[in-house]
Amino acid sequence: MSKAKHDEFRDYVAARGSALLRAAMLLTSDRAEAEDLLQSALAKTYLAWDRINDRAAVDGYVRRAMVNTQISWWRRRKLEVYPTDELPELPVDDHTGRSELHDALGRALDKLPKRQRLAVMLRYYEDMSEAEIADILGISVGTVKSTVSRAMAKLRVDAELEHDFAGTLSGPAVGEERAG
Repeated sequence: MSKAKHDEFRDYVAARGSALLRAAMLLTSDRAEAEDLLQSALAKTYLAWDRINDRAAVDGYVRRAMVNTQISWWRRRKLEVYPTDELPELPVDDHTGRSELHDALGRALDKLPKRQRLAVMLRYYEDMSEAEIADILGISVGTVKSTVSRAMAKLRVDAELEHDFAGTLSGPAVGEERAG
């Protein structure tokens, strides 16, 4: 691979690495596994970099590589749970609360108007800058700021989320500052 293409790949990883890591976290639910998964997918992407003609499709290529790699890892994994007559001494973590919170957030996002939902997802899920979002949605940066602000205000007052978040957040809400 030429130095220019090597630099282009390095710049891509620097720009999109955190968003791709979040996608890997959704696949694995474990930070260390997610980092390993992303590293494997990026290694495959690096090897195929010369064959990827549409640079706008690189995220999709990496995500597909992560999914395929994760499936391969699942298939190779041996049975790690063995039946026993004795109960384990340590209780198993209950992730129900996190699941319920995730579902409530999804329902609240679904209630937002399309542009507000897109702006919030691009800003906080894809970790894009306001300028990048403005370019994608074809609106000004100021409109992005106000759209995200209105969407976050709607999410904060959503009764279902207010109930679910009660007492679980410490510190100020997103977009608010601590009293100093």
